[in-house]
Amino acid sequence: MASSVVVETAESMGLRQRFQTVRRRSLSLCEPLTPEDMMVQSCPEASPAKWHLAHTAWFFESFVLSEFLAGYQVFSTDFPWLFNSYYQSFAEFPDKRLRASFSRPGIEEILRYRGQVDAAIERLLEGNAPEEALRRIELGLNHEEQHQELLLTDIKHALYTNPLQPAYLTSANELHSAEAVPLQFLAYDGGFVEIGQDEADGFGFDNERPRHRVWLEPFQLASRLVTCSEFAEFIADGGYTRPELWLSVGWETVRAQGWTAPLYWRKQDGDWMIGSLRGKRRLAEIADSPVAHVSYFEADAYAHWAGKRLATEAEWESAAATQPVTGNLLETGNLETVTPESCEDGPVQMFGDCWEWTASAYLGYPGFAPLAGSLGEYNGKFMSGQMVLRGGSCVTPAAHIRASYRNFFPPETRWQFSGIRLASW
Repeated sequence: MASSVVVETAESMGLRQRFQTVRRRSLSLCEPLTPEDMMVQSCPEASPAKWHLAHTAWFFESFVLSEFLAGYQVFSTDFPWLFNSYYQSFAEFPDKRLRASFSRPGIEEILRYRGQVDAAIERLLEGNAPEEALRRIELGLNHEEQHQELLLTDIKHALYTNPLQPAYLTSANELHSAEAVPLQFLAYDGGFVEIGQDEADGFGFDNERPRHRVWLEPFQLASRLVTCSEFAEFIADGGYTRPELWLSVGWETVRAQGWTAPLYWRKQDGDWMIGSLRGKRRLAEIADSPVAHVSYFEADAYAHWAGKRLATEAEWESAAATQPVTGNLLETGNLETVTPESCEDGPVQMFGDCWEWTASAYLGYPGFAPLAGSLGEYNGKFMSGQMVLRGGSCVTPAAHIRASYRNFFPPETRWQFSGIRLASW
């Protein structure tokens, strides 16, 4: 029988530092919140902040500690099902809509739960942890980074729907003074390109693999994202009242939901006021920053109105692969979109600011194979009725994003920081 592969201690040491950094960040993101804030679940897509803290501990306990740390005892026999999200082959779980009713366990007990899980992972990393355990810890860290972004988007929605509309942070952001650079369309030759993540390149989710070739016709990609002021022109031109601009289901959604502007836009004394994690902004203050919180349907309608289209995910990745993975991400502390300074060296805002809707349905790549066991439910089971977004947002951790990263949401989704980059033939 072959023995388990053991990873060198130096690798474990590097992973330990990353583990500590990611776990601390989740707690720091909750520091501005009251215990009452952490209970709110204000829309079906969202979860309470307290649940995010518990669920991310659940992931490490369920998929790492229970399998790889000898003698580990679960914190509570109720937690494996209570904080399960959607892994049906793992355990039963409560209806997602009920998460706001989890007044018990309280936040102090959840913090003790996280403390036990953290200490146990540290013990595992101090020994000769099997390679599979280390892979799952890295998966768990990427999972937690996803939930850090979700935590911020969820609390933004929770605070905005509060009649008082309190701010998550009250300090002013001074990065909106620049004017938007002129919109250009950059030409790409197309041809055969490779997209997807190579296993030799480090961590990647199963839905990013395998790397494969795609044929692209020559295309053009906008040098920057669509701004708030540009989207306001679409609204002023009757964009939300013209069915010819919309996909059929999109138009039905507009009418059913009563959409007249992006999420967090509200008219006040004749001016558009736009909600942010730092409080309300006048449109004039952020006119040249990227518009956010639009659905795929709105992005597609805007593109039709502008006489353009949305890029496919292969076009987007082929252009992004030549750019450094830098931008207005979580570590900048902005927590909102900002105006780019220059487009002289190619497209800007490819990473950060807003997730960019693509014209691509979320499907498996040629040769796609989900992970074995319950972890196979992570991505593959959602490959129906969803559209792909690329590039990360202003609340995405920098270590989490890469050119091959595939985010996905139903086309009516608006509560994420999702925006628009135009393309054309």
